[in-house]
Amino acid sequence: MRYSYCGKSGLQLPQISLGLWHNFGFANDYGMAREMILYAFDQGITHFDLANNYGPPPGSAESNFGKILRENLSSHRDEMVISSKAGHLMWNGPYGDGSSRKYLMASINQSLKRTGLEYFDIFYSHRYDPDTPVEETMQALVDIVRQGKALYAGISKYPPKQARTAMNYLKDRDVPCLIFQDKYSMLNRKPEKDILDITEEFGSGFIAFSPLAQGVLTDKYLNGIPDKSRAAEPSGFLQEEQVTPSIVDKVRQLSGLAAERGQTMAEMALAWALRDKRVTSLIVGARNVAQLQDNLKALENTSFSQEQLGRIDGILGDVVM
Repeated sequence: MRYSYCGKSGLQLPQISLGLWHNFGFANDYGMAREMILYAFDQGITHFDLANNYGPPPGSAESNFGKILRENLSSHRDEMVISSKAGHLMWNGPYGDGSSRKYLMASINQSLKRTGLEYFDIFYSHRYDPDTPVEETMQALVDIVRQGKALYAGISKYPPKQARTAMNYLKDRDVPCLIFQDKYSMLNRKPEKDILDITEEFGSGFIAFSPLAQGVLTDKYLNGIPDKSRAAEPSGFLQEEQVTPSIVDKVRQLSGLAAERGQTMAEMALAWALRDKRVTSLIVGARNVAQLQDNLKALENTSFSQEQLGRIDGILGDVVM
């Protein structure tokens, strides 16, 4: 495993982190979840990324992770970086969504109980909430750190203007924003235009989720929509209509370049996302150990020639999924 310092902090994160978004809840195979987490840790993946609403159902990924931690990894707690978040819908009613102090404080207390942890290493505001002043949300993060419920504060998916306001607020109170989490991949390069400059300015790290664009940056969709794939599901973050012929053609061309490099499409996509030194880590969300093994192979070849980068840019154009 390779590790990178998180911005200007002294904290190192593995370049590949494991996200527990889709496949670690009560609705999933607990045995496979356990196997993936233990395999990941054995391979040097020390960072595990949670949120209060991860499952399905919401909350169950934290509960399952807590059980696996207690039964298998309790003696290794200090070798791990465990993060969680609050900001999206968790329960019905006026206090179960958004970014108010009320919601964040209730959420972290619930998340600590579900996981059985005394503290999170990183706790995020999961999203910008236009109905809550940024200052209220950031003060909640400051207090969470000062109360010892988290070691570091982070923000996720904030627009550039609000991200700058949030980072300034945290900096002025000596609880700097450790890290910014956002979607970033070959098919979504928006952070290159704004957020990465801001994280560099404030000395924050950057961690990317969906670096494989929900599986589109693999060979999975080159010959249609497979049954039981994310795009085949009636609801979710990847819809069938997003997997357009144009996108598939680009991925097919990229796959050819990956083969020249001796990599799978997924391996090259992850390696490419790490080419920018401002990117601290990538969150992968594997369905099984075999997928995780493939993801980790990306670290065996992360260098690109200028000719290869030019070819990639030419294939991608201005595509945004």
